Amino acid sequence: QVQLVESGGGLVQAGGSLRLSCAASGRTFSSYAMGWFRQAPGKEREFVAANSRSGGSTYYADSVKGRFTISKDNAKNTVYLQMISLRPEDTAVYYCAADRYATAMLYPHGYEYWGQGTQVTVSS
Repeated sequence: QVQLVESGGGLVQAGGSLRLSCAASGRTFSSYAMGWFRQAPGKEREFVAANSRSGGSTYYADSVKGRFTISKDNAKNTVYLQMISLRPEDTAVYYCAADRYATAMLYPHGYEYWGQGTQVTVSS
């Protein structure tokens, strides 16, 4: 069982930056692939970024490449999402997710565990 708690969301102006954190419980954090997804009102949950179990491989949605960076600190049981050059279209609830098998890292159904979400609002 893994419990995930996100933090770091907030209100920021366009062009600004935020860093989201996701703290995970459990002693086997390094065995899990981690992902970030987001969901805007009236839209489906969409993939943002993912990090392999070792942290050595990363994946990004085209819409965030070059602006967002995912990183995994196995010693701290935490995964981060550094976001720069934020745009109003980045406004959404951001969710952290974890999965032990990492068979479908780009899709919501590929993750077993989810956090409660943190709101990111980017004003124009």
